[in-house]
Amino acid sequence: MRVFCIGDLHLSLSGQKPMEKFGQNWYKHYEKIKLSFDEKVGDDDITVLCGDISWAMNLEGAKADFDFIDKLKGKKIILKGNH
Repeated sequence: MRVFCIGDLHLSLSGQKPMEKFGQNWYKHYEKIKLSFDEKVGDDDITVLCGDISWAMNLEGAKADFDFIDKLKGKKIILKGNH
């Protein structure tokens, strides 16, 4: 078992606030996150998500983001962010 930490995913899979507005490097950045998980994280590993995982303003808006996180490998621990 290994432990990973990542923060500020700023997912917006519901389309409410697309990250590419901050530049082309952010275009479909969630695909880069998934690729990295697939390459590095194993099923027995733990990833601590250090807040700011979604741009959504309510739980309904964040559902697609949480579904995405749920499908990533390993166990996830989600911490509250500052926004």
